[in-house]
Amino acid sequence: MSRENTNNVLEINDLYVEYRTRDSVVKAVNGLELSIKKGKALGLVGETGAGKTTTGLAVLGLVPDPPGVVTGGQIILRGEEILGRDAKYLRSIRGKKVSMIFRIR
Repeated sequence: MSRENTNNVLEINDLYVEYRTRDSVVKAVNGLELSIKKGKALGLVGETGAGKTTTGLAVLGLVPDPPGVVTGGQIILRGEEILGRDAKYLRSIRGKKVSMIFRIR
């Protein structure tokens, strides 16, 4: 599914991710909305446990399942919905079309 006529390289719409264990459910990302325009960069900053890494993992299709589950939302990369795409496709775009840089202390 492609979306045309956008200057956004990445759009995240109403993203929800949670981690489920036997004892509880941790809602890690709740209704996140963000976009990155072509030629721009975005740094996610926040407290420990705010969902920064989980957001990046969701974009890359790497939320560990189990216990992680993307329960809603859209992730659109270069006009194409990537949330829910198969593992082969996601492997083909990692490092080429989308990457995540971790902070090193």
